[in-house]
Formats: sequence, C-alpha cells, structure tokens
Amino acid sequence: MKSAAQYLENSVFEARRPRRELQPVVAYDAALQAIEQAVADAEKYRYLLMRALRHSTPEIAAPAATSFFSEEATVLPLYPGQSRQAA
Repeated sequence: MKSAAQYLENSVFEARRPRRELQPVVAYDAALQAIEQAVADAEKYRYLLMRALRHSTPEIAAPAATSFFSEEATVLPLYPGQSRQAA
C-alpha cells in the first residue's frame, strides 16, 4: 500500500511565501485527486483482505460464532451491584 506522500509525489511543486524560503505546495485539485485515488486503493485492499479472511479459515470461524451467541450464555452486569433491568 502506498504512503500518503507517494500519492502526491508527482503533484508537488515549490513556492516561496513572502520573506520565507521555498516550501512544498500541492494544488487543491491534485490533492482531491490524490485523496480519491487513496480511497479507491483502500477499498480495493479492504475487499482483498475480507476475501482472504473469508476463504482462509471458514471451518474455524463458524463454530466460534455459534458458541458465542448460544442461548446458554450467562449475562453478567457490567458494574457490581447493578441489577438486571429490561431494556
């Protein structure tokens, strides 16, 4: 995955502010385009990660999920002395 600087590396130019040295500057349109590209890449990586997780261990994940949400699970109050109240 790219770093933030890699999305902007072709769009950076240097400008001089009054009475100061040169500073790196990015145009507004270039920054928007870099953000859109970064979001698109993040969606792609998220999709690939979720797909890999689904296909890697389905037999291990399914029993754990069913045992966690079983009817026999004991529910304890979050704070001591707190009584059970209907929501």
